[in-house]
Amino acid sequence: MSDLLNKKCVPCKGGVKPLSRADAQDYTDEVSGWILDEKALKISKEFKFKDFVEAVDFVGRVADVAEEEGHHPDIHIFYNKVLLELSTHSIGGLSENDFILAAKINEHK
Repeated sequence: MSDLLNKKCVPCKGGVKPLSRADAQDYTDEVSGWILDEKALKISKEFKFKDFVEAVDFVGRVADVAEEEGHHPDIHIFYNKVLLELSTHSIGGLSENDFILAAKINEHK
């Protein structure tokens, strides 16, 4: 994972194939707690906090990291739980960017 932490997301303009299931699984193994969906099109992770305020504070930290990287997760807040989903919408699946951001989000828990 340290390799992912040292990388930066690169703009993806489409025309690139999403990661294969095997490659996506290899990357998923590098980001603790993230789950690859059935179709290997996105990864997700749920974070649990003491209360709503802590959950929202975490979302703010995630927003800062996402802006720095120019790559943004889908965010769902359920009182003290935050569900993050990552995929590269422009290619309709996963790219290395998703795993770079996942690794960096893990560091900001």
